[in-house]
Amino acid sequence: MKSNGNYDWKFSTVGGVTRVNIESGQDILHLDELDRKLWTALSCPLKNLEIDEKTMTMLDTNGDGKIHIEEVVAASKWLTSVINDPELLLKREAFIPFTAFNTANEEGAHLLETSKQILENLGLEKDNISIADVSDSIAIFAKTRFNGDGIITENSADDEAVKALIKNVIDCMGGVTDRSGDPGIDTNKIEAFYQALADYTAWKEAGDADKDNIFPYGDDTAAALAACMAVKDKIDDFFMRCKLASFNTDSASVLDVSSAKIGEISGNNLAASTDEIATYPLARVNADHKLPLGNEVNPAWAGAVATLKTLVLDKEFKKIEYLTEEQWVSVLAKFNAYNAWMAAKAGAAVEGLGYDNAKNILAENKKDALLDLVAQDKALESKSNAIDQVDKLLHYYRDFYTLLTNFVTFSDFYSPEKKAIFQAGTLYIDERACDLCVKVSDMGAQGTMAPLSNMYILYCDCTCKSKPGTMNIAAVVTDGDVGAIMVGKHAVFYDRDGLGWNATVTKIIENPISIRQAFWSPYRKMARSVEDMINKRAAEKDAKVMADANAKINNAEIPADGSKPAEIKPPFDIAKFAGIFAAIGLAIGLVASAIGGLFEWLGLHWYHWIIMFLAIIVIISGPSMVMAWLKLRKRNLAPVLNANGWALNQRILVNTKFGATLTGIAKYPIVKTKDPFTTKTPLWKKILWWFIFIVVILGVIYLVWPDRSIAIVKWLMWWR
Repeated sequence: MKSNGNYDWKFSTVGGVTRVNIESGQDILHLDELDRKLWTALSCPLKNLEIDEKTMTMLDTNGDGKIHIEEVVAASKWLTSVINDPELLLKREAFIPFTAFNTANEEGAHLLETSKQILENLGLEKDNISIADVSDSIAIFAKTRFNGDGIITENSADDEAVKALIKNVIDCMGGVTDRSGDPGIDTNKIEAFYQALADYTAWKEAGDADKDNIFPYGDDTAAALAACMAVKDKIDDFFMRCKLASFNTDSASVLDVSSAKIGEISGNNLAASTDEIATYPLARVNADHKLPLGNEVNPAWAGAVATLKTLVLDKEFKKIEYLTEEQWVSVLAKFNAYNAWMAAKAGAAVEGLGYDNAKNILAENKKDALLDLVAQDKALESKSNAIDQVDKLLHYYRDFYTLLTNFVTFSDFYSPEKKAIFQAGTLYIDERACDLCVKVSDMGAQGTMAPLSNMYILYCDCTCKSKPGTMNIAAVVTDGDVGAIMVGKHAVFYDRDGLGWNATVTKIIENPISIRQAFWSPYRKMARSVEDMINKRAAEKDAKVMADANAKINNAEIPADGSKPAEIKPPFDIAKFAGIFAAIGLAIGLVASAIGGLFEWLGLHWYHWIIMFLAIIVIISGPSMVMAWLKLRKRNLAPVLNANGWALNQRILVNTKFGATLTGIAKYPIVKTKDPFTTKTPLWKKILWWFIFIVVILGVIYLVWPDRSIAIVKWLMWWR
C-alpha cells in the first residue's frame, strides 16, 4: 500500500489491529511518506520508559517533554543522511564502524573526522567509535589546550605571566568550568576583571588626591571610625538620658541604673555577667550633660571608650576627661568625607590584589593576550559541536529503531522475545509473574482512564533500599484467577535491571481475567454469601447458647455439701438415628417421586436430568462468562498508557492468547509422595459421603426403575 508518496508499505495484523511494518532500512528511509493516521502513537513522554532518557531528550527538539511524529521524522532524515546503510539501524548496536559513515555527505564526512579526533585524544586506535568513547568529555579534552567552548584555563597559555593572570582572574571574579573539567575564564570574566581593575585604581587615586580631607587621622582613619561606631549608640543614648533628666528632674532615678537592678545580679559571677552589665547606661546621668571618660564609665564599655579616647579624642581635645555632645558631633563630622569616599568604592572584586598589583596588571595590559586565547579556543567551536553531534548520532544509531518499534508500531510489545519500552519489569504476586507492568506518573489520571481498559490492574507502591523515594507501578493481571489478591498484599517487583523492590498493593481495578475465572465467579460469590450467612447464624447461636448457659448456671441449685450437681445425659437411642436417616431417605424419595412424576407427565426421560443440570449451570455461569468474553476481547492497554502521557492513535489490544504470555502462572509437577501432615478424614465425614452416595444411587435407580425404588423406601419405613 502507498501512503503520501510512491513507497510501497507492507502491513500485518498485530494484536488484533492492522499496523504498518517497520522492518527494513528502506522503511526508515521513507518514514516521512507514512500517513500520520497509520502511526500507532502520535506522541510519547520522555520519562518512565526503558530507553535512554538522553536519547529521548536529544529527540525532543522543541523541549516540550514529549516526542512527536515531526521530531521522529526529522531524526530519521538526518540519521539516514549521515550513514550509508540504514539497514545497520536494525542491529541496535552501541558503536558505529567507520565504514558506516556516509562520506559523500558533508556532515557525514565531518562526523567521521571528528570521531577519529576523539579517539586520538583518548589515545585509542580502532576502526569504530562507541557511546562509551564519547560519554566522558573530560577525558576527551584532558590533554588539549583548546576545545571550542570559549573558555580558557591555565593550561591554555604557554606564557607563565599569562597563566598567573588567568589564575588572578579566577580568584577575583570566579571561574567557569571548562569542558576539560578545569576552572577557566571566558570573555565576560576577562572584561569584568579589567573593568574592576580600572574602577578600583580610579577610586584609590581619587582618595589619594584629597588625602587630608578624606583621611583625617591618616592611616588610622579606618580604625578611628571603627572605634567611634563601636560606642556611637551608647554615647547617643547617654546624652538623650541627660536631656530627659533635665526635662523632668523626677525621672533621673528611673533613667539611671538602680541599685536594686545591680542587686539582682550581685549574687552571680559578675565577670561572667558582662552581657547583662553592657545593657546598663554608659555612665551615670548628670546635670552637666558630660560623659566621663575615666573610671566612672560602665565597666563593660570601659575598653571601647579607652580605644576611642586614644585614637580620636586625645588627638582632637588635649587632656580631655569629659566629652560633651557638641564635641561628639564634631568628631563624627570629621568622617563625612571618608564615608562618602568609601560609599563610592568600585572594583571591590579585585581589592584583594592590592592597589599596587592592580595598577601593575593594568600597566602590563595583557587583556588582548587573554582575548586572543579565547578566540583561538572558539575557532574550534565547530569541532566541539561536532563531538556533540557524534554523541547524538551514536545514541540515535543504537536507540532509534527501538523507538520506532514502540512508536510507529508496537511490534516490540507483541514480540515474545522482546519487551516494550513502557514495560518496567515483573511483579511476583500470588504464584504468578506479571510482565505487563507500567511505571505510573499520575495516579489521578490513572483513576480516570484505566477503568476503560477492561483490564484487571494492581497498583503498587514500590520501595528499594538502594534507591531513594517511591515508585508507583500498574501491574496488569492477564491470566489465572483472582486468588488471594487484595489491597495491602505484599509482593516483590523486579525492574528491567534485575533490582528488587518491595511492593504493596494500594488499589485494584477489577475486571475479568479469564473465561475460567468468570465461570466460577457466581459460585464463589454464592459460597461467600452462604459462608457469611452461616458465620452470622453461628455467632447468633453461640451468643444464645452462652446466654442460656449463664442463666442455667445462675439458677442452678448447689448441693449442701458443695459438690457439682450431677449431669443428666440422655440415653443413646439408635432407633432414633435410624428413623432420622429413614425420614431423610423418605423425603428424598418423595421429592424424587414428585420430580419423576413431573418428568413422566411431561414425557421426559432420565437423561433429561443431565440436560437440566447443564441448563442450570448455563443459567448461573452463562451471563458472567458472556460479560467476561465481551470485556476480554476489548481488553485495551491504550487508556493506561494515555494516563501516562502517551497520545495513542490505535488500540493496544491484549486478547486471551496474548494475555497468557504476559502473566506466568506457577505450574507444579504431580507429586506421588504422601504428605505426612495431611489431616485424616473423620468417621462422620466418611459416613456423610457414603450417605450422599447412596442417596444419589437411589435417585438413579428411581429414574431407571421407579417401582423398585418405592419398594426400597417401604423397606426403610418398615425397618424404622
